[in-house]
Amino acid sequence: MPSPSSAHWLSLVGSIWLQTINGPNADFPVYSSQLKDLKHITQVQLNFLAFASDAGKLFGWFSGVAALYLPLWLVAFIGAAFGLVGYGVQYLFLDSAGLRYWHLFLLTSLAGNGICWINTVCYLLCIRNFGSSSRVAVSLATSYLGLSAKVYTSLADSALPGLAASSKAKTYLLLNAVVPMLVTVVVAPSLRVVDLTSEASTDAAFLVMFAITLATGACAVVGSIGSTSGSGLSSREHVISLGVLLATPVLIPLALRVRESLHKIRETKRENRIHDLGTDDADAAGAVVVIDVAAAAAAAESIKEGDGVAEKPQEEIGGLRLLRKLDFWLYFFSYMFSGTLGLVFLNNLGQIAESRRLGQTSTLVSLSSSFGFFGRLLPSFLDYYSAKSGYSISRTGSMASLMAPMSGAFFLLLNSSDLFLYLSTAVIGTCTGAITSVAVSATSELFGTENFGVNHNVVVSNIPVGSLCFGYFAAYLYQRGARGSTHQCIGAACYRETFVVWGATCAVGTLLCAVLYARSRSFAGKLAVRTPSCLARLANCLVVSS
Repeated sequence: MPSPSSAHWLSLVGSIWLQTINGPNADFPVYSSQLKDLKHITQVQLNFLAFASDAGKLFGWFSGVAALYLPLWLVAFIGAAFGLVGYGVQYLFLDSAGLRYWHLFLLTSLAGNGICWINTVCYLLCIRNFGSSSRVAVSLATSYLGLSAKVYTSLADSALPGLAASSKAKTYLLLNAVVPMLVTVVVAPSLRVVDLTSEASTDAAFLVMFAITLATGACAVVGSIGSTSGSGLSSREHVISLGVLLATPVLIPLALRVRESLHKIRETKRENRIHDLGTDDADAAGAVVVIDVAAAAAAAESIKEGDGVAEKPQEEIGGLRLLRKLDFWLYFFSYMFSGTLGLVFLNNLGQIAESRRLGQTSTLVSLSSSFGFFGRLLPSFLDYYSAKSGYSISRTGSMASLMAPMSGAFFLLLNSSDLFLYLSTAVIGTCTGAITSVAVSATSELFGTENFGVNHNVVVSNIPVGSLCFGYFAAYLYQRGARGSTHQCIGAACYRETFVVWGATCAVGTLLCAVLYARSRSFAGKLAVRTPSCLARLANCLVVSS
């Protein structure tokens, strides 16, 4: 069956680099406390700023519509431009009294909407360029989104140490504005859909990519743990090693390009040799080749489908029909009560760390980012090896199994020990990353791929809704326990009630997702049908007589 070529892999590398820097909102907990002091705002107002980035996703479906009519590279540029304006204006006028709170809200919403545009490009490239391997490609690319916070904190600590020391907020706003645009300019030529025509297997390329990805995640985790313990590589050494590992995937399309060039040279030589033999063989003129055209066409069609896993097609659903489906609402709320809830927890890490008098908030954010990376990577491993064995894992079943430990982690946070805080942050970061990665494929599994760009942006509109509800609830309880003019709450009790409610909510989400799995298992995660070898079918199609 057709395999991804060097052009397809180059688009995947571009998607990976875009995903790595497409989570600028993930570093908000690092500078949120300083922003709160600079602009003299309350915890509730600060929470609304965290919600503002998610509010941009309410209009994320515009990016899906734009992707139907515009080149994907242009869609990515629009998203990067939104981030440049949203964070850039905040950076330039943060110290000015003219930059009001409502300005901050609108600018953050604009930047948050830009994230949706870049995400849409990455998802569509992986789905359209990798055919039957699209699940693996999507999971690989989205796993790098979990590294965004780690990348930005590392850059701030090493590349801009002086500015970071004087104004942490301005440092991160500058990086959030500039880095996505620079990376988009670099990868723009690779952001295109290419037809699958190559016949050479790229299984080895996937295995190499897994190895590179694991090494990158290990580097991120070691760097996070090292900063916690005060040992290990310096900030500058760590960011250099991380940069080298992030650049390494480009070697895969280069190697495939060399292999394709060598293959063309061999084919040319073989054709010339056959032509020479044909002119010398007088009997060759009497050979007649009879081809069963209908059977050959059927075999060619089966080649397109692939020799291995053949997934049962699901109903294509789009537009208003999506909102009339019970499965959509089960999916919407189970996602909101798990993945979105995890994102709200991560947005509040800065205030949680401050309430427990933890010195280095960036360390906790880096830890959650690193484990979120491995959580996002896990589905790609499962997809790759299950496809090899002839099975397709249900995405809704995977999501339900990830929500249970996440619910338990919220209850572990009731213990005031720093050890449990780090442990729970790692578990929630891992599960949140895995759920958000699985959800990309779950949308196409449940509702089809034709309207994916719009459908998934409708689904993720649960993120701003959940961010507003859960975030406001946490901020209200925090503000209730705050003392003095600084609006600060100190002690484990600041978030105790919040963690109880969040844990119970996540348990409800687990139940909803289990119901969704029971309803969708007739077509999701079925045992795949293994078809006979395409070469055998083609051999039966050809009748050669002399």
